[in-house]
Amino acid sequence: MSASRSGVVAAVDLGASSGRVILGHFSEGTVRLEQVARFPNTPVYRSGRLHWNVDELFRNAADALAEASSQHDILSVGVDSWGVDYGLLRGDQLIGLPHHYRDQRTAAASDRVLKRIGAAELYRRTGVQHMPINTIAQLEDDREAGRLDDTDCVLLTPDLIGYWLTGARVTERTIASTTGLLGAVTREWDFELVDLLGYPRRIFSTLVDPGETIAPIRAAHGVSPGATLVAVGSHDTASAVVGIPAVSEEFAYISCGTWGLVGVELDEPIITEASQALAFTNEGGVDGRIRFQRNAMGLWILNESIRMWETEDGASVSLPQLLAAAGDVAGPIPIFDANDAAFAAPGDMPDRISAWLVERGLPVPAGRAAMTRCILESVAQGFADAIRQVGEITGQSIPVIHIVGGGSQNVPLCRAVANRSGVRVLAGPVEATATGNTLVQGRAAGLINGGIDSLRASVAAVALPREFLPEPRTHA
Repeated sequence: MSASRSGVVAAVDLGASSGRVILGHFSEGTVRLEQVARFPNTPVYRSGRLHWNVDELFRNAADALAEASSQHDILSVGVDSWGVDYGLLRGDQLIGLPHHYRDQRTAAASDRVLKRIGAAELYRRTGVQHMPINTIAQLEDDREAGRLDDTDCVLLTPDLIGYWLTGARVTERTIASTTGLLGAVTREWDFELVDLLGYPRRIFSTLVDPGETIAPIRAAHGVSPGATLVAVGSHDTASAVVGIPAVSEEFAYISCGTWGLVGVELDEPIITEASQALAFTNEGGVDGRIRFQRNAMGLWILNESIRMWETEDGASVSLPQLLAAAGDVAGPIPIFDANDAAFAAPGDMPDRISAWLVERGLPVPAGRAAMTRCILESVAQGFADAIRQVGEITGQSIPVIHIVGGGSQNVPLCRAVANRSGVRVLAGPVEATATGNTLVQGRAAGLINGGIDSLRASVAAVALPREFLPEPRTHA
């Protein structure tokens, strides 16, 4: 399981609200993380459309890598990010800023995709829950607008960052699995589907697997001489699942940030009427595993609520104080459907929640603390429902739920998940994604060895997750 070599690798971990560059220091078969930089990922509006400011993201990441290289000999770099979004390249030039998945451009495009290939057939081919945010629908909007006519290549977010670092155009397989264009069984581009939808084949680049060395980092970026770009689980959830401190194969996970990805790991995809009806998706994992999971609303609603309250106050809102106050709210609390489309777009979430509850004859929480608890309990109920459903579909017993990512720090949320699911919860590590990213790099460099279960065992040997046991049911 362990290896005796020591060395340092760098993870570029890009989330929907912030980016990080984190070093993985390997010694005696274990990894210690060191954060070099953290920077905001703030969407921008251009001509009324919501975009990602990837130029700024790349500058911040490249500057942090150069700074880290001035102090350490970095062996390799791995990049992970959220799924589905991409940049279009003509030559070596980006055609505008990439669209944000929360931009409203794809609703009609999604309908057009389903008219050309029915939802059941699309799910049979790809095993992926069809959503308007998916790459397959976004590309339809680009096709309709003529943006694909002169496009040479489409690169998903981590692959675009990797291209700028190296000049190599490839697509890592776990991030490709979020597109809705990868075969569920073959794990290759479904070019029959691509042709049916009228997307040019030329824009899809060669697929690579986690652990493959892609290319040397260009010297101009100031990264350590000899450093290479290594493919990791480039979808952040794929890396996060590697970084779970699990001691057995029987567990469910919630990778909780803006979104909550709720699921289990499988050897083969599950593609049934039941899994489709419950919106489960089969996405790629490290070492050929399948992440059988559901997208559920995470902390997006709370984050947007805090943003609105800060706008009202003209001052920052303390999240720790808000969570402590929410934890002190006693008695029953109304629950809303956190996965309702009404809460998908940016806006005044407290007002939308109030309207949702009033429309159904439910009481509206009085004050911010009660509203916060309402949000957390509702998100937790969505997670608990998904956990129950994944157990029913797979036939697996779920003795423990691992919550990783930013949500693992949210004590009221973790407690609510345990209570509403009736399952023991282990929360942490927060930086599971960076941990998984660095572990795959470390294995590629010979700094650690073994399969994915051995990698997790190395995390469990040093991680101290917080335990939450189900309490007697006291909520509504």
